[in-house]
Amino acid sequence: MPASSAVTVLGLGPMGRALAGAFLAGGLRTTVWNRTPGRDSELLGRGATGALSAAEAVGGSELVVVCVVNYDAADAVLRQDAVTGALKGRTVVNLTADTPARARDTAAWAAAHGVRYLDGAIMTPATTVGTSDAVFLHSGPEDLYREHRPVLDVLGGTHTHLGEDIGRAAAYDIALLDIFWTAMSGYAHALAVARAEGITARELAPFARGIGDILPPSFEELAGDVDDGIYSGELNPITSAVSSMAHIVQASESHGIDAGVMRAAEGQARRVVGLGHGTDGFIRVAELLGRRSQAG
Repeated sequence: MPASSAVTVLGLGPMGRALAGAFLAGGLRTTVWNRTPGRDSELLGRGATGALSAAEAVGGSELVVVCVVNYDAADAVLRQDAVTGALKGRTVVNLTADTPARARDTAAWAAAHGVRYLDGAIMTPATTVGTSDAVFLHSGPEDLYREHRPVLDVLGGTHTHLGEDIGRAAAYDIALLDIFWTAMSGYAHALAVARAEGITARELAPFARGIGDILPPSFEELAGDVDDGIYSGELNPITSAVSSMAHIVQASESHGIDAGVMRAAEGQARRVVGLGHGTDGFIRVAELLGRRSQAG
């Protein structure tokens, strides 16, 4: 059992319940609280301690894990006077998803109120928590992370400390979810186009998986291109990508299917061509998108 044998979980949505369940399964005394009553019944049946208020829950453990929908919800709980007072001297591990700026703001608030603070992100579904498939990212003071690592390890899977910058876990989270949700949006659009052409989702799925299998090695190769400033389009120039995208737009709109996402991607690619990079690969778009931030 970890050196610290108690933990509090604030927030009992599907992910919060999974976290609390893993702590219980690991033998930790687990106190739970949720703003909406009734979500703790299964956990209480497994031995968790319920609390009538967030302040009461915080008082039950030196380590407080927060997992709610966003930082607005987290702030609404943590920044109540009674809760803030109860948190003084304790450690908060915030596994709520939001932006790097919000993570840094919360860390500054915590420091001003004597609260020890780590930020984090959960990169796998709730069903993986407590198993070897779970993936957790953490950022903040390394000594604090090491102190509480034994308790965090009870959640299973892989835990990676990304550095002292408190916003780094959220930055990874945003970037990785960007990949996920744009991919899911593309898949939803593909299913709509396929259906309009008489192809069922189940018929398309095996071939969609084949496309998905192409991506991991491409990610690795293109990451090196971006970091090294090399955008070779020898095998697939961006002009070819523009042509493919135009076909998708045309086919979609012929069926009355909104092609706004693909039009945006096509527009970015055409801008790269217009800047004289037509022989480069598609990933040159990353340099185009980053120009504004670099200029700032």
